[in-house]
Amino acid sequence: MKRFLLSMLVLMCTGGIAHAQITQEELDRAVAEVEAATMNKKEKDKALRALTDSVMFQNALYALDHREFVLEAEKITFKRGRWRYVTPHTNFISLDGDRAVVQIAFEGAPPGPNGIGGITVEGRVTNLKERTDKKGNRYLTMNVMGSSISATVEIQLPAKGNRATANVSPTFSSNRFTLSGDLYHTSEARIFKGRTRF
Repeated sequence: MKRFLLSMLVLMCTGGIAHAQITQEELDRAVAEVEAATMNKKEKDKALRALTDSVMFQNALYALDHREFVLEAEKITFKRGRWRYVTPHTNFISLDGDRAVVQIAFEGAPPGPNGIGGITVEGRVTNLKERTDKKGNRYLTMNVMGSSISATVEIQLPAKGNRATANVSPTFSSNRFTLSGDLYHTSEARIFKGRTRF
């Protein structure tokens, strides 16, 4: 257990201070140390879960800090509490520098403006703000200004893993919704973007 805690400390220091992505090789090394440690199965499972969550969180922070992320949504919650599971590769929010994309698409729906059953809004980001609370949770707020719509996007990344939520509030309507899913670096994204011009 002491070796594991030492590994975690080293891993957190290298990832947390430098804000660098943690490589698969570093993760494999830390997992091997946990596996080799003398502890019962329940302790090992708990240690592996903590290690995985920590690595996922550090990588998500890196993506947020470098403005190169994709939140792949698995669930959309609408303003009155109704919700629906969705396909992550067609329902997402992405940021690449100062350009953002917000896309929702429903399987089985008519093609819609984006050609895949929903809407795709691409635009310039303004008024981007970040903050971290006392518990280490990260918050990012930005305005996305597109040709057909503008919206405020508020992303919350709890200090455990890469599971995030994003509240999207269109500027000219009250049809707000929340996307819930995993936040990745752009290089790890598996998304399909629909048409943005209509």
